[in-house]
Amino acid sequence: MSRIGKLPIELPSGVNAEISDGSVTISGPKGSLSQQIPHGISVDLQGSQLVVKRSSDEALDKANHGLIRSLLANMVEGVNQGFSRQLEIHGVGYRAQNQGNELKLNLGYSHDVIYKVPEGVTASVDQNKITVTGISKQQVGQTAAEIRALRKPEPYKGKGIRYSDEKVLRKSGKSTKE
Repeated sequence: MSRIGKLPIELPSGVNAEISDGSVTISGPKGSLSQQIPHGISVDLQGSQLVVKRSSDEALDKANHGLIRSLLANMVEGVNQGFSRQLEIHGVGYRAQNQGNELKLNLGYSHDVIYKVPEGVTASVDQNKITVTGISKQQVGQTAAEIRALRKPEPYKGKGIRYSDEKVLRKSGKSTKE
């Protein structure tokens, strides 16, 4: 039995789950999310708990058991509290500005980089920090990764965009022969 999959998901007050043929929709104060349930997995609503069960011990069903439970738990947390990821910009002259649903980034290229923020995610800029927020953990993480990929931190001077909790290993650069 999957250790993750067998844990029930507690629904906090204000969060509702609706199970229809092949999908689960979870709605809360911040919005609603929906997830398709694969064949071999069933989801039951027991009071204020969601219970995920599998029909057999096949490898695919075992893998999907824990996966679906984690996805549903993330959906419950997202519609109740939301997710956020913070990025930092390091480098002389590197900056970011909000322009509606776009980010205008000056990252040392000969042109400004315009990043269109996807629907369902918001990005706010405060000096050299970008905060990406939303209700879908996957969408917030993907958006943060795409913004970071515009100028990854380089190991010699540490310039670029990095996660706020990321440590960049610095290299010493050229060394002279003795």
